[in-house]
Amino acid sequence: MTLSSLINRHGWTAYGLALSVIVLDQLSKHWILFIYDLPTRISEQVIGPFFLTMVWNQGVSFGLLRADHDLGRWLLVGFSVLVAIALAVWARRADRTLMALALGLVIGGAIGNAIDRARFGAVADFLDFSRFYFPWVFNIADAAISVGVVLLLIDGFRRDAKT
Repeated sequence: MTLSSLINRHGWTAYGLALSVIVLDQLSKHWILFIYDLPTRISEQVIGPFFLTMVWNQGVSFGLLRADHDLGRWLLVGFSVLVAIALAVWARRADRTLMALALGLVIGGAIGNAIDRARFGAVADFLDFSRFYFPWVFNIADAAISVGVVLLLIDGFRRDAKT
């Protein structure tokens, strides 16, 4: 196996995972918004401490840095797309599976939330575990970004330990 085929394989892994995250994120949001109609219900208990709670997030991450105006909204969409493009270029050069998986998760999450922001002016958040003292309501894209960042950190520490 040549280095070229290895790089391409890892890049395709990242792109495939990113596409899966985008599809899963958008399907879950479609179901929440238009089939289950959570916006009219506000909050519903699923099981134990897990609730579905409708929150329209106009901020960047967990509601921070709110973008209440159209300019802010479109700047955040543009920023998310630029980040996804930069990470996609990085993924093409990924030489480790963990890095490719991490980049795919972050790319997919960034694009999933950018789609919401472009369509609705805010990101649809609905997964509520606040009864576990986790104060934020989030979505699949947010979870993918968070897990992807953690995996990138782990990959970096593992790589540093080997050098």
